[in-house]
Amino acid sequence: MQKPASLRAALEAALPSLRGNPDRMLMFIESGKIAAGMGKPSFEYRYTVSIVLMDFAEHPDTVMIPILQWLRVNQPSVLQSGENSAKAIQFEAEILNHETIDLHLKVELSECVKVDVQNGTATATHLPEPQLATTLPIGAVQVA
Repeated sequence: MQKPASLRAALEAALPSLRGNPDRMLMFIESGKIAAGMGKPSFEYRYTVSIVLMDFAEHPDTVMIPILQWLRVNQPSVLQSGENSAKAIQFEAEILNHETIDLHLKVELSECVKVDVQNGTATATHLPEPQLATTLPIGAVQVA
């Protein structure tokens, strides 16, 4: 699985408080599943990544915005419909004092893995997410 490391790097880059103290962020994989068929050896990881930010003294927006930006590139399917986007990020917070919280986030992710077998050797390739165009190029408009 490659997405958790990528998400961690994005959060460390976006949050100055983590750059100097990366141990304040814990990450876990929960509810992992494999989706596979009988025809080909390819499969899909489906899991929840749990992120815990301990003694977090910044506004939650400073976390949510980078995660949403990361999702737009790395897991756009969760933002495509209202139902999916409402489940994309779940969170809980323990209020420690007037300045800090322990923030626990859960993000639903999946990763497609293409498996090719040649001469008895399996090669796994993690496929990139299909990128969504923000606008469709329109050259002309016709009304039928």
